[in-house]
Order: sequence, then structure tokens, then C-alpha cells
Amino acid sequence: MVKITARKFVGRENVYDIGVERYHNFTIKHGLIASNCFNKSHSTAYGYVTYQTAYLKANYPLEYMAALLTANSGDTDKVQKYINNCVNMGITIDPPDINRSGLDFTPAVGKILFGFTAVRNVGQNAIASILSARNEGGEFQSLADFCDRVDLRAVNRRTVESLIHCGAFDKIEANRHQLTKDLELVYDWAQSRDKDRASGQGNLFDLLGDNVTNINNQTKSNTFEAVPKADTVSDFPPQEKLRKEKELLGFYVSDHPLKDLRKAASLLSPINLSQLNEQKEDAKICAVIMLNNVKKVMTKKGDPMAILQIEDLTAQTEAVVFPKTYGRISEQLIVDVRLIIWGKIDRRDDQTQLIVEDVEPVETVKMVMVELNPQQASDIEHLHHLKTILQEYSGDKENAKTPVIGIIQSENSRQLVRLGWQFCVEDSRITVQALQNARFTAHLKSLIGS
Repeated sequence: MVKITARKFVGRENVYDIGVERYHNFTIKHGLIASNCFNKSHSTAYGYVTYQTAYLKANYPLEYMAALLTANSGDTDKVQKYINNCVNMGITIDPPDINRSGLDFTPAVGKILFGFTAVRNVGQNAIASILSARNEGGEFQSLADFCDRVDLRAVNRRTVESLIHCGAFDKIEANRHQLTKDLELVYDWAQSRDKDRASGQGNLFDLLGDNVTNINNQTKSNTFEAVPKADTVSDFPPQEKLRKEKELLGFYVSDHPLKDLRKAASLLSPINLSQLNEQKEDAKICAVIMLNNVKKVMTKKGDPMAILQIEDLTAQTEAVVFPKTYGRISEQLIVDVRLIIWGKIDRRDDQTQLIVEDVEPVETVKMVMVELNPQQASDIEHLHHLKTILQEYSGDKENAKTPVIGIIQSENSRQLVRLGWQFCVEDSRITVQALQNARFTAHLKSLIGS
């Protein structure tokens, strides 16, 4: 083999693809032999595929994103990334629908539907039975209608519960708690009817078939009215509904616990979890997250620490809590709770890690709001006075975590500006009092509802 030791530009020439059936060695200048020296135009092929996918994404975004989600349905991180892309593209992702969903992600009326294969505890036989019953008899009108028409040997009670909790029955009955209570009675009723039919004891109109369609429809309606129902109950709390939904789908789909904090989160932190890899070593990070899991581990010295599974609206990732910090914040590490976390980026072993230094429930987070008119915002002396006060009350830099937000208010606009990390303060109430004493318009605001 010839080793290349130097290269020199000798001009431009056309190149061509050549396919050789048997011999791949060629004689080149000065009698040297080159092996496999024909051009393989991979770049052309990749360019063509890129053009095709870009064309499909631009002209058929629903179909393209549905296919992309289906192709990567086994990769949770990629699916969440693509769902976030859909949101940014203005495409709504709907939870499964018992009357519209198919096997996979499906484009439907400007939205993308989750497929039944994405729901845990729903197997292929159950899906085949549901789709077959729907194709033969039309849309399901109620939980009783569903249980009466599907094959209960394939669609067991656990399967129906999973479909209820992921939102598949929401268009029929939005109260998921009520449906789960009704299921305890309806499923037994449907099993009894199924046994009667199997033993030849179905009602007269079931046996007569299509010749008495109108009478049969009336009888069917009366039959479902007689289905046993549970006492009326209020629906699950929103957080409980979303927790169950995520447990079964792997994602929050119908809503997200952090969605109402999107604006406030952008004020507290200019980045999200999907951008961690872009941050510098030891960069200070603040993020509003959902805590999905806490794995307690022991160091070699026997000290407890934790590995956290966290997520925001853009990504899921791991975070590390070392022993010293864990001893201080462990009681606040509660699964399925919304937290604001402070930490830094660590790139040990060529991996990006988020090292958690402090946490706080979002319900208790406060922000210092300072109102300025356009003249004050452009007055150097006024801003210097504000800076001096904030620096005086920043306290211990390690504990100065309350952000300061500037509100620049004019007649026609209102702009919110987050001041840098160096202006965070330790005691927010004392800081607000000091600003007010200096004739600044300042107040405290909770993260919730901002």
C-alpha cells in the first residue's frame, strides 16, 4: 500500500464514476499501483437524500413528521426531540384516540395521532381486535359499546385501563376517573354477554341479524342504557392524569406540567436541557424541570449521592447530586415534582454532565421585578445606581439565586429583561425594600402565575 506523505493542488478536472467488474487496481504515474482508486460519489447520494427529505418536510410536514416519529418510536430521546420539533412547527401531537388511531403515528386533520403500538400494555392481538371491530361496526359510542364489540380474550381489563389513562377515550368521556370506575362493572357485564353469545343464549335480535336492523339498533341502544354504572366521581387532578399518561406513552402528550411556566422559565434561564452540550465547562446553569426519577447510590466511602432523571419541554437528561449537596437537598428530591435547579456543566470522561448544586420547588421561587421607563433604561447614572444596590445585596455569591428582572414599560410596549447572574440576590425581600427606599419601583413576584 502507498502511504500519502504530501499533497499539492494541480488544478481542476472532471471526475467520473467507474464501476469495475473484477480488477480494482490501476497503474498510475511512475509505475506505481493504486488500489480501489475509483471515485465513489457518496456526497451526491447523500445530497439527493437530503433534498428529498427537505422537500417532504417543507411540502408534507404532517406526513413527514409522522413517518419520522414512527421510524424512531423505540428511541425515547429522539421521539421527544421530534415532538418538540412538531410543536415548533405548529403541529399538534394528540394522544391515542379509540376511534381514529391506527397502528403507528398517523397524520389526521392537521394533527398527528399517537398509534396504539405506542401504548404500554396494548399488544398486537388487542390492536387487531380493536381495529377489526371498528372497521366492521363503525366508531365506538361508549365504553360499554367498546367492551361489547371487541374480543375480550385479546383486550383484557388492563389493556382497557391503559387506553383510558392515556386519553384514548377522552372524546367519548373526558372524565378518566369515571371511566376507570365504570370499567369495574362494564367489563364484567361485557364478559357475561360474551359468554351468553358463545353458549347460544344471545337475545332474539342478536340472532335475527340484519333483517331487523332498525329494531336491532333500538334494542342495542336500550341494552347500553341498562349497562351498570358506578357512582359519579370527579376526575383525577391534572398532575395525576399527566403522570399516568406519561407512564403509558413515555411522554406528556395532551399537556405538560411545565407548559404554563414556559415564559417564566425563559426569563430564569436563556437555555434549555437540549442545549447542555453547547455550554462551556463549569458554566452555571439554571433550569425549570420535572423530576422523573431519583436513583440513590453510595460512594466508595459510603456516602449517599443521587442520579436524577430530569426533563423540561425540550429534552430528558441525567443530573448528578454529589454527597455534600445531597445531604442538604435530599428531602426536596420528590419524583413528579416541578423544581428549579441550579448547577454547572461538567465534561468528565468526554461526557457532558449536569452537576446539581441546589434545588427549589417552583411554587416557592420568587423573582425581584424592577420597573423602568425607557428614559431610565437609557440613563447611565440611573442604571449604575441600580447596579450598586444589587451588588450590595447580592450577599454570598453561592447563595445568591434570586433573579432580578427588569420591566421596561412604555405606552405601547412592555419588555422583560433578565439581568445577568452577577446581579442575583440572596435575600429578595431586603433587596426589594432597599430598591424602594432608593425610589425604584420594585416588587416580588412568584414564578407561578408570572
